[in-house]
Amino acid sequence: MNGPSVEQQLNEGEDQRDDDLGTGLGLRPETRVERRANRRRARGRRAFGCFAGLISLLVVGALVAGAVVGFGKGKEALEGLFSAPDYEGAGTGTVVVEITKGQATASIADTLEKKEVVKSARAFERVARDDPRSLQIQAATYTLRKHMSAKAALDLMLNTAESVRVARISVPAGKTKAEVALILQGSKMKLPAGAAATALGKPASLGLPPYAHNNAEGFLFPGTYDVPKNANAYTMLKLMTANYAQTAASLDLVKSATNKKLDPYQAVIVASIIGAETNRSQDYAKVARVIYNRLAAGMRLQMDSTIHYVVGKDGGVFTTPEQRESTSPYNTYKYKGLPPTPINSPTRDELRAAINPAQGSWLYFTLVNLDTGETAFASSAEEHQANVKKLQTWCQAHKGRC
Repeated sequence: MNGPSVEQQLNEGEDQRDDDLGTGLGLRPETRVERRANRRRARGRRAFGCFAGLISLLVVGALVAGAVVGFGKGKEALEGLFSAPDYEGAGTGTVVVEITKGQATASIADTLEKKEVVKSARAFERVARDDPRSLQIQAATYTLRKHMSAKAALDLMLNTAESVRVARISVPAGKTKAEVALILQGSKMKLPAGAAATALGKPASLGLPPYAHNNAEGFLFPGTYDVPKNANAYTMLKLMTANYAQTAASLDLVKSATNKKLDPYQAVIVASIIGAETNRSQDYAKVARVIYNRLAAGMRLQMDSTIHYVVGKDGGVFTTPEQRESTSPYNTYKYKGLPPTPINSPTRDELRAAINPAQGSWLYFTLVNLDTGETAFASSAEEHQANVKKLQTWCQAHKGRC
């Protein structure tokens, strides 16, 4: 097509209108060259504006996407920051927890954490919050376990037949299993007549260690025990044997006894004699050494405490000549070696002394002061006789005490 293009004609028309506008306003008319340059700049600005808008949309989109991703990561970070450490499993041992009337869940959670029942108060609060049964927690004294998961702790607290104690029983150190049975029968548990003795007659049901020779003597660990609701004689005796097992494990008793070429049962027997022969903990390891030295030398132990186990202790510290003639295998004046079983339930310190005897050559010991429990040790018979004279002097000064 010849002649000016449509665009040229339009431009000329625009030039004419622009001339008219400029003239009407009293302004200097733009030249044609200036008008065309201005139009090119305007088209450039419109193109740049579109490009800038596109960039803005892309930036906003990126920010939104980043915010979504960032929120997800931030959520994970917050969850990690505010996570609630928790134990796994049902826990071990026993711990008494007192929950008072009106105590809030947060306060209960704090109490459980302080008692080492749960790993964190937050863990228990979360479990309680998600379980409407938590509103049924009663004000009571609970027997729980250490290192429980929060859920296990809540479940046990709600199972009041197992966790709420109804009485407290103290088992002093040095008691025989027969004496422990009497303590249980005389407690507020109100056991049926003979229930404790019947339970002791079924040792396979008491959780005894394999080396106990199916005999509870020596394994009813002394201490104070909280009686759970609906507990029976078996419940309490198993708490005692479990306490023994936990103590023995903490002392590594089996390995320590084996390293000293002892049967662990023998170690418990020795520990029971230690506690019966002296009441001063600083002498425990020395008494243990005397026992082992006499056994190694093939000597009779000649311990009054083993005879008292058979004939009973009538308040006297020593035995009579008639008692020392007993044919019982517990008569260590008559027979060599250890008695056949422990003679009481030893304490942790006595067990420790039995597997960690002091170093020394002592073969004898005797009390020299019954008030203080002072004990004199000797390596020879002559030295021992001198110590016995000290005891006799004390007894003469304290008539009726010996």
